[in-house]
Amino acid sequence: MTNYPHLLAPLDLGFVTLRNRTLMGSMHTGLEERGDWAAVAEFYARRARGGVGLIVTGGMAPNPEGGVFPGAAGLYTDEDIANHRRVTDRVHAEGGLIAMQILNAGRYAYGPNCVAPSAIKSPISPFKPTALDEDGIEKQIADYATAAERAKAAGYDGVEIMGSEGYLINQFLVTHTNRREDRWGGSYENRMRFPIEVVKRVRAVVGDEFVIIYRISMIDLIPNGSTWEEVVQLAKEIEAAGATILNTGIGWHEARVPTIATSVPRAAFVDVTKRMMGEVSIPVITSNRINHPQVAEDVLADGCADMVSMARPFLADPDFVAKAQAGQADRIAPCIACNQACLDHTFSGKLTSCLVNPQACHETDLTYVDTTSPKRVAVVGAGPAGAMAAIVAQQRGHQVTLYDKSDMIGGQLNMAKQVPGKEEFFGLVDWFKTQIGIHDVDLRLGVNVTAEMLADFDEVIIATGVVPRDPVIRGQDTHPHVVSYIDILNRKEIAGPRVVVIGAGGIGFDISEYLVTEASPTLDVSAWKEEWGITDPIQDRGGLSPNGPHPEPPARSVTLLQRKAEKPGKRLGKTTGWIHRTALAMKGVKMMGGVTYDEITPEGLRITKAEKEVLLPADTIVMCAGQLSERSLADALQVQGTPYQIIGGADVAAELDAKRAIDQGARVAATI
Repeated sequence: MTNYPHLLAPLDLGFVTLRNRTLMGSMHTGLEERGDWAAVAEFYARRARGGVGLIVTGGMAPNPEGGVFPGAAGLYTDEDIANHRRVTDRVHAEGGLIAMQILNAGRYAYGPNCVAPSAIKSPISPFKPTALDEDGIEKQIADYATAAERAKAAGYDGVEIMGSEGYLINQFLVTHTNRREDRWGGSYENRMRFPIEVVKRVRAVVGDEFVIIYRISMIDLIPNGSTWEEVVQLAKEIEAAGATILNTGIGWHEARVPTIATSVPRAAFVDVTKRMMGEVSIPVITSNRINHPQVAEDVLADGCADMVSMARPFLADPDFVAKAQAGQADRIAPCIACNQACLDHTFSGKLTSCLVNPQACHETDLTYVDTTSPKRVAVVGAGPAGAMAAIVAQQRGHQVTLYDKSDMIGGQLNMAKQVPGKEEFFGLVDWFKTQIGIHDVDLRLGVNVTAEMLADFDEVIIATGVVPRDPVIRGQDTHPHVVSYIDILNRKEIAGPRVVVIGAGGIGFDISEYLVTEASPTLDVSAWKEEWGITDPIQDRGGLSPNGPHPEPPARSVTLLQRKAEKPGKRLGKTTGWIHRTALAMKGVKMMGGVTYDEITPEGLRITKAEKEVLLPADTIVMCAGQLSERSLADALQVQGTPYQIIGGADVAAELDAKRAIDQGARVAATI
């Protein structure tokens, strides 16, 4: 008897049966643009081997003007078809099924030739689109059909027509972006003509026994978005036009509401999909922030959907389904929804990967091959870098001893997990703990390692992390109301309602969030929706409250400072930085850059800003002025003459950069 009977049940589509109710949602990897089709094939085959029910590729442009960026992958030539055939053959050999997503970015395209229903520039892309004329609309529809026809020729089992997230099809549907007065605009019947024609034309060229997934925007989260009545009307018309499955899209990319970041509660949007159940007779897929088999099982058991889409969880662990089937959910590497190596990379033009799984999209170049020469390996520091290095080295057959001076593993992850909105980090620490146990790493906690203790090891890896940087401010050592960020996250009592935070990097923002938040809304879907102004789309068009966001009052008054003369938070994550800045602004946090710290006094902090001296009253002053690498042990090893490798924060003291630390740990261990 499986622990997840709903999740692991097959789904009969009539002409084909999916082996379970999991869909690997579409993700752009960047591999196709590199032309490394062996790597593309291995990436998808690895997920098929792990047991996913149906895979959807990253978005393939139906034409050059519809590509998300110039040179975006498409399916235009016989050579393209042959390359994609390598992918589908590999997936089928592993017992999997795969659909190709067709994505026309419309006004979101980062190219001067972008097109849209109306010539209205997007706030998140640089070019004003050309408004399509009648011939142009016909071309776009025909190109969708041609792309689907080629996908079938390439061996795909289906296509997903991307009709959500604010891309071209979505742009036709709402008056926010469609100001036309012809048969493609005006009334909703006219505005939904484009997606209906696309689905009809695709069905006509692929035949009956081919999966067509339509990804519908269930809740737009933008002004003048679709009403719920319109969403249901479209869903019924899309079914009638020939769709096999209805997949869920949540929010436009330009929406000022987070939808997939780690601060979004798990399964936060399944209520809208549940409401769609029964409105159509084809299977309905739910999505967004479902990252554990029990969450997926509960969603399906509650009748919220027929299938569950999980995208990034299959980056984190390609064996997600296989481990769930085997009753080993605790061994699943958790997607923590950080976006750091996936979406941040995608929108920066880098190859996608995963913070917790550096092998993601690197399956052919980062391999953990069994060693033929086992060595005794010491790893000092059980934070993310050291833990990953120890696990990979032991997995490959080395004999690893992992040391840490603390009585727990995780390093600074144990502080990060205390921050409201970062509760997923608890699961990451637990996963490291499980993996250390599974692989029989010799874990020794509470040990202050000396250079002499390491002299007899064959390999030494130093992962001793970071220490706080001293900002050197007059008066900092003479007043009791000055504390470190470490003190705060270790639950030190905070004196008074007025707090000044020195340092506006990632840690400064985390500390400020901690200081102003009484109870984390991430743990309460209703409170989180209230905070961000999300309402029932039956009541409010697009699911946005007319009254806007309504967060809980701040627990304290916080002022966040930095020396750099730039906007605080400018260097935060590309796809999540705006969330952190907005969240603090909604809580009334004052942010200042270009500040000189003059003196800490009993009354607060004296600063100079724009050549004016100011006293900021403060009951508590928190030091978050960056970190320095902790290299004392490495220095002692160098004096002793013992070779070592250094990784993580001990190598580069970046802002709690777990992505780099874990990747570095894995790569060093893979070469021993």
